[in-house]
Amino acid sequence: MGDKSPKSVNKKAVQKQSKANLSNQKKQQMTAAKQAAPAKKK
Repeated sequence: MGDKSPKSVNKKAVQKQSKANLSNQKKQQMTAAKQAAPAKKK
């Protein structure tokens, strides 16, 4: 079933990259929230 055409290979690469970007954004949001939380307590 493996479609090795350039179009499908590129599509899979783009999907993989966007998924990685999404997870990185979530991690950054979590760290930003953790850093902001102690500042609010003061």
